Amino acid sequence: MQEAPDLIIRRGRLIDGTGSPAVSADVAIKGDRILAVGHVPETAGAEEIDAVNKIVAPGFIDVHTHDDRLLLSAPDMAPKVSQGVTTVVVGNCGVSLAPLKLAGPPPPPLDLIGDRSWYKFDSFAEYMAALDRQPPALNAACLVGHSTLRVGAMDRLDRPATSGEIAAMKLRLQEALDAGVVGFSTGLGYEPAEAAPTDEIVELAKLLKAAGAIHTTHMRDESDRVMESLDESFDIGRRAGVPVIISHHKTAGQANFGRSVESLKKIEQASQQQPVGLDAYPYSASSTILKPEWVSEAAKVLVAWSKSSPQQAGRLLADIAADWGLSEVEAATRLQPAGAIYFSMDEGDVRRILAYPRTMIGSDGLPHDSHPHPRLWGTFPRVLGHYSRDVGLFPLEEAVRRMTGLPAQQFRLPDRGVIRAGSFADLTIFDPETVIDRATFEQPIQPAAGIFGVFVNGVAVWSDGRSTGKRPGRMLRRAGAGLPA
Repeated sequence: MQEAPDLIIRRGRLIDGTGSPAVSADVAIKGDRILAVGHVPETAGAEEIDAVNKIVAPGFIDVHTHDDRLLLSAPDMAPKVSQGVTTVVVGNCGVSLAPLKLAGPPPPPLDLIGDRSWYKFDSFAEYMAALDRQPPALNAACLVGHSTLRVGAMDRLDRPATSGEIAAMKLRLQEALDAGVVGFSTGLGYEPAEAAPTDEIVELAKLLKAAGAIHTTHMRDESDRVMESLDESFDIGRRAGVPVIISHHKTAGQANFGRSVESLKKIEQASQQQPVGLDAYPYSASSTILKPEWVSEAAKVLVAWSKSSPQQAGRLLADIAADWGLSEVEAATRLQPAGAIYFSMDEGDVRRILAYPRTMIGSDGLPHDSHPHPRLWGTFPRVLGHYSRDVGLFPLEEAVRRMTGLPAQQFRLPDRGVIRAGSFADLTIFDPETVIDRATFEQPIQPAAGIFGVFVNGVAVWSDGRSTGKRPGRMLRRAGAGLPA
């Protein structure tokens, strides 16, 4: 080690993000990079942190977020850094804040990430530049959303795009790729994109190959037609020649409980022929917009927010319906526009999908809900504490790999997600005996326990249960595009 480090983390149990067994090691940091790993000699002037009885891991990468606006409106990013997250991937499910300027209210689900005032970036370069000027506490990699492109190019969304509209979307998509987005997302289960045929997606996705970008998808159906939707997703990837990542994989609805056996077999077979990945969150309830036609699929529905009746946030739809003397479908209609948490998944499927070796961890939290799903604050500690330590679903080293090395590889984030000399100093220190989620469906805004220190690009952003106020995060532009990452 030729240079003198700025910081040395000593006596921790190192889990490096590759899946290798934990080892005792020191970690030396110089500037924004890891200088050395192993036995680090005493160095005059270096700050030291004692991590005895703690795990030192790469900072977690949340591959499925809707934090597009939160990066700007709450740049301390407390819901994420409090969990040990050091990088978020935004723009999922076909919804990104850019490139789009709106004159009226955003159509659902675009309203999940912001009202009209936040749709003010006419290009992706403008959005990224805004975050360069006012950086958040953590790093962000961006996807450009198909539904966002559709809303910007079409006068009506209930039909396929014309060749002219596809050409307009391709121009915007190419601008976003040139600006440095890591990929293109779709939300084919939502109204703005429901009428888009497979060919429309393929035509756009073909731009990704030359750019070295990826395609992520909230599939057309995650319940009765989940298998057909997987086939469509794989078909898009093959025809466009790009990797496909299945977002928040599930088999929802009681009629589909147990079908993850079949879906994972299909994913594994496809992955032998083409690049395929997936993410999941560690809960048996989902959260998105409140749609009356989805109510019957869930055992119960919890209202997350309502513009027409904001006082109903945090209440069960069944209780609201009883108070109003309406059916649940009628009450859901009266609450519009609104968001909801749907208890519609089987715990056995959740565990089976989490245990699948290709599954990455993504929170899919909605930070602008007045009563959010607890996954916004609890996802990563829940995997570490509940599913790894308490349930024994997989070893801690494997849990960490799903949150670090694997997503860095899948989303092509160089020098992130692993602890080694030369990689960026994105690190999380946690207690393996006490780490656990504290956010619940009743009290969802609760920081996790057991997260002791979080470093982004070598700077502490979370320490001893609180934000440090530092904002060293960066826009992680795709290699070879825009400004250097």
